[in-house]
Amino acid sequence: MRRKKRGLLYVWIGFIVLLGGVGYYIYNSSYFERESPKIGIAKKIYWNLKEPLQLVLQDNSGIKSYSVTMSSGSKKVTLDKHELTNPKKEVVLRLKAPIDMDFPKKHARIDIVVRDKSLWKFTGNSTTKSVDVVIDRKRPNLYLVTNSYAIAKGGSALVVFHCSDENLQDFYIQTNFGKKFLAAPFYKKNFYIALIAWPVMQERFRADIVAFDKAGNRAKVHIPLYWKKRKYKRSVIKLTKRFLEGKVAILAEEYPETAGMSLLEKFKFVNETLRKRNEDLIHKLSSVVPQKRVQNVSIKPFYPLKNGARVASFGTHRFYYYNGKFVSDSYHLGLDLASVRHAPIKASNKGIVKFASNNGIYGNMPLVSHGLGLYTLYGHCSTLFVKKDDGVQRGQVIAKTGKTGLALGDHLHFGVLVQGVEVRPQEWMDKKWIRDNITTIIHDAKKIIDSE
Repeated sequence: MRRKKRGLLYVWIGFIVLLGGVGYYIYNSSYFERESPKIGIAKKIYWNLKEPLQLVLQDNSGIKSYSVTMSSGSKKVTLDKHELTNPKKEVVLRLKAPIDMDFPKKHARIDIVVRDKSLWKFTGNSTTKSVDVVIDRKRPNLYLVTNSYAIAKGGSALVVFHCSDENLQDFYIQTNFGKKFLAAPFYKKNFYIALIAWPVMQERFRADIVAFDKAGNRAKVHIPLYWKKRKYKRSVIKLTKRFLEGKVAILAEEYPETAGMSLLEKFKFVNETLRKRNEDLIHKLSSVVPQKRVQNVSIKPFYPLKNGARVASFGTHRFYYYNGKFVSDSYHLGLDLASVRHAPIKASNKGIVKFASNNGIYGNMPLVSHGLGLYTLYGHCSTLFVKKDDGVQRGQVIAKTGKTGLALGDHLHFGVLVQGVEVRPQEWMDKKWIRDNITTIIHDAKKIIDSE
């Protein structure tokens, strides 16, 4: 009896172990995977019905079947339905809009049902999802109000335009060299204003206003600008040992990566690597366009240095040689002015200080925002009287000239930037140019807008 009972106990234990093993196998086997399929689409989408709608289905065990239907009002149509002979872990659908379906209310619903090949619960895992579809087949309402007549190589221009769409997503000014210029709200609702620039390194210039809505509709308007080709100087500069051992070596010592470099290697680091690092910072800071609505723009000519004599021009392409061999090159992207040692530098227009510290080759450098993406830069200063986020007023002394950074003599490197692009300071120092290209354009734009 005892042997019989013991044998029966072993049988039960074996049966329980077997059940546990089967349960463990089912629980962990990929054949009994329990995770539901994933449907890659937002709960609300915008569709212009022109481009196919992409839908991604995913599942660890594999997609076995799916169906996609679209309904609007009393009408319902199947966009896609399929039973997969060989289930796939990912299925990408490109759904075309139904040809004969009417959308009187510009709304529809897409219902998606997906089932995987898992044996869990014998029928597998399934996922359903309903998507609210906003039907939008209309392009954004985009048109040009007015703009500057011309733009010079290395110069600036102003553009005013209208842009509206109930589902507007983005708009900007696209150029042939890849730069996107942003606009600020102007005067009245749906009107915008933007400064644009033609970089001195680019031989051609083209700008188009482009707008996109959430459904993928696109509008484009060309900005007609007369090109003023301008030639800039090429300058050959012979490097001296005194300069390399002095200013260059002292500046390079501040950067550990120059340790062990030769004098010429240090110069290349300063003129190329460090310059790029410094200019990248300037470009980043000066690319911001305040989005407060612009009602008027009042810009006076910039005269930062009283009786300042020009000692170096904007746009000069400099080529550096040592003992007759080419070493490096760079563009001079500002106007160098000099008067007396430690001369006061004044703000010609009100603005907000966005940077006021040392910036490598530019030395002590304030950067001031004047709105609309217009910035002024003051390099090589000996003393700074402003700090970041300070507001400055017209006529306020913000710094004194000096020779910090990569400067041999006491002077001011005066730079003007439009949305991160260096432009000719001479334009912004010219009263007539400002009147013809800024003030008059804004005045004319307001008259046109008011007449609509």
